[in-house]
Amino acid sequence: MTSEDIRNRKWTEAEKEVLRRGAAKQAAGDDSDIDYSDIPRLTPEQLAHMVRLRGPRRKQAVSVRLDPQVLDWLKSKGEGHLTRINDILTNLMEAERRAGPGR
Repeated sequence: MTSEDIRNRKWTEAEKEVLRRGAAKQAAGDDSDIDYSDIPRLTPEQLAHMVRLRGPRRKQAVSVRLDPQVLDWLKSKGEGHLTRINDILTNLMEAERRAGPGR
């Protein structure tokens, strides 16, 4: 089924009402009756590949010189190697702050 099929489908009034109620609950932030029991647990591999999303921040442009092998490694991970550099440094900074003063 495609999104086009869904758009062109003739919905019954009962189906429309169910959708309206669901949309209203979603808009109100009410997710108390969602059944999560059929969602499988994340595997250790999936957890290892997760990254923390951070909100948009104002960034400052800088020039950095990197060893060629470091740049190759960053680029080998896919698009976003400059963002990846920032994320790596941010994670290091936060870990150092958590470790406390004198580190």
